Amino acid sequence: MAIDFSEEIQDLRHILDSITAVTDPEELRAQVAELSEQAAAPDLWDDPESAQQVTSQLSHAQTDLERLEKLAARIEDLEALVELAQEEDDADTLAEAAEELPAIRKALSDLEVRTLLSGEYDHREAVITIRAGAGGVDAADFAEMLMRMYLRWAERHGYPTAVLDTSYAEEAGLKSATFEVKVPYAYGTLSVEAGTHRLVRISPFDNQGRRQTSFAAVEVVPLIEHTDHIEIPESEIKVDVFRSSGPGGQSVNTTDSAVRMTHLPTGIVVSMQNEKSQIQNRAAALRVLQSRLLLQRQEEENAAKKALAGDVKASWGDQMRSYVLQPYQMVKDLRTDHEEGNTAAVFDGEIEEFIDAGIRWRKQQETTGD
Repeated sequence: MAIDFSEEIQDLRHILDSITAVTDPEELRAQVAELSEQAAAPDLWDDPESAQQVTSQLSHAQTDLERLEKLAARIEDLEALVELAQEEDDADTLAEAAEELPAIRKALSDLEVRTLLSGEYDHREAVITIRAGAGGVDAADFAEMLMRMYLRWAERHGYPTAVLDTSYAEEAGLKSATFEVKVPYAYGTLSVEAGTHRLVRISPFDNQGRRQTSFAAVEVVPLIEHTDHIEIPESEIKVDVFRSSGPGGQSVNTTDSAVRMTHLPTGIVVSMQNEKSQIQNRAAALRVLQSRLLLQRQEEENAAKKALAGDVKASWGDQMRSYVLQPYQMVKDLRTDHEEGNTAAVFDGEIEEFIDAGIRWRKQQETTGD
């Protein structure tokens, strides 16, 4: 059947317009300009952690903008190619245009998935923890297989990772492992991988060659952005001065040099009287107050991370994906029904289709309220 190129190109433009409406290229350009200015600062690498964050955000914004611009150009080129082929009645050129159509659709689909990452924490980097569940040594081996799968996925995309902790099992594999994927939107992308994963295979650890079912839990949480300093508005602080008491010498005890600082929103009170002057005590009290507020914020963020991670079990009845190596080979996601017969490729990090399907499924659940 002949392809209606006019209708196909119109549809491609419609999809691109809907993506553009969400991603806002002008905002991206402004973001790239601002981050480029920050990246050019001569003292950028005085703070390596901040520098890495700036350069990573810049690279990500540039990539997003380039993808949008290149797709728009590809659609323009396709339209010109079709017009030329039709004018000259060139079947070979039309065939070339027909081959380009699905490639552009795939690129648009990939970009469209990214627009679905709009949750509060989706833009954050990710911390992934994998724990062996039911299944003994096979479960520990499965946990290590999953860790390699995610690290290979990140490597394929050029995403930096950092392994934070590994607890090895006695015979083989891992009891648990925790690692970071250090790229913007890693959390939004990988959060659909959270849950219980199930492996069915002939156990390499069973000398009778029996089939074994084992489980591993994957937990994905957003990396909370580290803040080493907290600005406190003057309006939130009540300062009382009083005469110091106790040892310290005459200059301490005879002047109103002691400071009591109260943080009104939280009720945290800090008293400082070790320094000789009120100015010194005030500065010291402010430092202590900032430290306590930072600690409180970190505790709140840890509680938020636990709530986001949820209660991930690793046993029968609640698995979200099955990896079957025996009696047939199939990886199937039980939420989206997406499946892949090349299990070796999946374990080697080719999981983009599963992730994309998961992101679309999650968005549909949010839309329908299920």
